[in-house]
Amino acid sequence: MTPLSLSHISGTSRQTDIAALFDVDNTLLPGQASEVRFFRFLWKRGLVGWRELRDSVGWVLRNAPPVSLHPLRERKLYLAGKAAAEVESLAEEFCRAELFPRLSAQGLARMDEHRRAGHHIVLVTGSLDFLIAPLATLLEVPTLLAAKLERQQRRFTGQVCVPLPYGPGKRALIARLTQESRIDLTQSFAYGDSPGDVELLEMVGHPLVVNPIRGMDRIARRNGWPVTRWR
Repeated sequence: MTPLSLSHISGTSRQTDIAALFDVDNTLLPGQASEVRFFRFLWKRGLVGWRELRDSVGWVLRNAPPVSLHPLRERKLYLAGKAAAEVESLAEEFCRAELFPRLSAQGLARMDEHRRAGHHIVLVTGSLDFLIAPLATLLEVPTLLAAKLERQQRRFTGQVCVPLPYGPGKRALIARLTQESRIDLTQSFAYGDSPGDVELLEMVGHPLVVNPIRGMDRIARRNGWPVTRWR
């Protein structure tokens, strides 16, 4: 199935807005997840080390079913006890140096098309909000829906606040956004790469699977969704 050209869709209806909902990891940002890159960045800076790696791996082994990394989405033990201000400062430096230069040219071009059409652009990602917020600012994206870490006494606890922007959590956050705005999802667009984006793609009139992983090719075929590759 061929992706629909934006030229076939009107920019904005009189009564409602059209949204363009972009996943980030392996969609706008091809390849390795932003948080994996950030862990390596913090390792080089000496903020995390073998203890944090051991705690994270141990948490997965104790709590994950086979071949699942979902517990790592719910708990960020490598950041537990870390000063929020220090981590966020490093995150902004990391984003400008490591993420922004690696954004997909095709993804950016698609975003520009939506911008010219007057669509409401949204980044919706399971990645941490302070990792992606500088990216949203640089891209002039007005709305970011991302994972938030719990804080106590200006330090991260390692616990991700609910709803987690993954799977059903993405659906809940988008539903809340549409309740607070005039967005018409039947006319809107969504871009995602993995089974965690299925709920997001099901919500819109124009879904597009980008760089499919973990069986997403098969899911796309079953649902009649177009597939593309961004680099």
